[in-house]
Formats: sequence, C-alpha cells, structure tokens
Amino acid sequence: MTLPIEALQEHTAINMYKTKAYGAAAATSSMAALTIPRRDPGERDVQIDVLFCGICHSDLHQVRNEWKSVAPTVYPCVPGHEIVGRVAKVGTAVKKFKVGDLAAVGCLVDTDQTCHECQAGLEQFCGNLTLTYNSPDKHLGGVTYGGYAESIVVDHRFVLRIPPNLDLAGTAPLLCAGITTYSPMRHWGVTKGKKVGVVGLGGLGHMAVKFAHALGAHVVVFTTSPNKKDDALRLGADEVVISRDANEMKKQTGSFDFILDAVSADHDINVYIELLRRDGTITLVGAPEKPLAVAAFGLLFGRRSLSGSPIGGIPETQEMLDFCSAHHITSDVEVIPIQKVNEAYDRLLKSDVKYRFSIDMASLKT
Repeated sequence: MTLPIEALQEHTAINMYKTKAYGAAAATSSMAALTIPRRDPGERDVQIDVLFCGICHSDLHQVRNEWKSVAPTVYPCVPGHEIVGRVAKVGTAVKKFKVGDLAAVGCLVDTDQTCHECQAGLEQFCGNLTLTYNSPDKHLGGVTYGGYAESIVVDHRFVLRIPPNLDLAGTAPLLCAGITTYSPMRHWGVTKGKKVGVVGLGGLGHMAVKFAHALGAHVVVFTTSPNKKDDALRLGADEVVISRDANEMKKQTGSFDFILDAVSADHDINVYIELLRRDGTITLVGAPEKPLAVAAFGLLFGRRSLSGSPIGGIPETQEMLDFCSAHHITSDVEVIPIQKVNEAYDRLLKSDVKYRFSIDMASLKT
C-alpha cells in the first residue's frame, strides 16, 4: 500500500520523501507493509533512521480503534512511540544533534511551547500537543505516523539523547513504559528509606521495580501470580505479596509511603489504599476500562491521596535516560522482526511476554 504523496504535495509547499512502514488499514485488518510520506527535515528538524521500536499496549488499542470514544483512529494507522535510532539529517538551526548520533523519540513530537505547562518543562500536559502517531499533522495534513517505519522526522526539541552504554533494543520501551513509571516516583519523592509498592508485574510494573530499587526504596511487588515471585526478586523487589492472600495483605496495612498501580484490569483499589501510611499516595499508571469505586473513608483516615500520572515532559525523560545510564537500567525485552508484529499483538493480549516487545526495524528492509 502506498499513500498518494503527489496528491499531498499539491496542497502543501513542503517537500516530502517516501519511507517503508508497517501499519493497519482498518480496525479489523492485520498489520502489513505500506509506504508513507515524511516531510523533508526543516531547519529545526532531525531525521532519524529507526533502529528499534517498542510495542506499547496503547499501540494495540489504537490500531484496533478501541479508544474511539476519546481518540478515534484514522487509517491507515502506523503506531510506535518508543523509538530509538540514529540521526541521518539535521536542520541548519539544530545544534544539539549531528549526523550519526544515537537519538530517541517518545510519545510527543510537538506542543505549542508557549503555555505554562510547556514553559515548566511539563509538555505532557500541554493542551495543544501532537502525539507521535494518530494526531493531526500540522505539516503535511492528515495524521502523524509513528515509529514502525524506516525513518521519522521530528522537531529537535522533542528528540532525546541516548547515552552510549545503553542496549538499544532495551532502551526503546523506556520512552513510554520507562518514563511513565519514573515520573510519578520522582514527583512523589521515592528515595532511600521509603517503602514502595508496585501493583502488577508487567511491562510497566517491571520498570517500576527497577526504578524504585535504584532509587533506594524498599520495594514490595503485589501480584496475583505466585510464579512471578522469583522474577520480581530478580528485578529488584525486596518482598513479593500474593494479593489474593488476605492474611498477607493484612500484614502490610498502613506501611507504605507510595504505591504505583500499574494494573489495567478491573480491580479493587481500596485494598491498596488501606496499605498506605499517613500521607501516603497511590498513583495510577494503568487505565482500567471500568471506573474505579473508591471508598472515601479510606482516603479520609490517614490523609491518604489517590492520584494519576501519564508520561513525563522532555526534560524529565532525558533525566530518566541519564538515570538509566548511570544505573545500567533497560527494559527486559523480546526482540522480534516487524513481520511478527501481529503475533506479538495476540501474545500481548495474553500477557505472554517478559516484559516488552522491541521490534528490530532492520527487518523492515527484508
């Protein structure tokens, strides 16, 4: 499948080039090879040859139009917002990057850069942000296309440096799973001497365990699966609690400074609120489909807090990558060729991966 670049050029003065990609033509379609347009890099742009792209659970939701009530999918959809690659071209005004540098792109490729949130380095809260894919493309029209592609062109302000000692395949998921778990821990002051709980040991949860451990906290993993105990300890947990065991849960009552809830399935949040000590916080990074029923008294007694957190801003994402470099942290990944992406999506639904898929984009050339 090839998108009509010549027709697009009739409506814009921007020069474009073609690049190979993988995407879905409809909600019920399998992912398949296609050709998409990219803008030629302008003076403030960086063109990146994509080396690896992580698979996020949101990719699956978006491709299958499962968020149509809040973010309907425009087809063809090319997902991917966990991108690592090598700089191929830079614009004349770009000083931070040069050809040959390793670079990364996360969930954002543009914001208004003028609002209070952007000025504070919190671009993730900008009211005029452009997501890496399925977001209105102000340069070419249509929507943006993500990292399941040979190359991508991004404003240099949204491109991140990759420290040279990080494994590239394992670095890709840091651009979403990494920053999604790192950001709330930094915001809520996770540090040495704190007791931190992690609910769920999946793509997000396994990163949370690594970060909490590296930050010096006492880490407790809550899981429904006894067979995940050894892995949780390997990742850095100090304790593992089987959440179905009421007696084990009761022993933890009122003892946590911070709990990160990474579960997207329906579950009882109140049992975890009761585990917080005075002024403790539980932060949601998972997004259950059904609204959570919260008992007010669990929050009132103990002055406990319930919060949520998305990704981080660009400065904090760079901080996270540098922290990972210093502590030798990357995501645990299974590297796959792009041709196995449909199989990977099916396995993702079954939680059949430890703990993220990372696509070797060199396979797109075969």
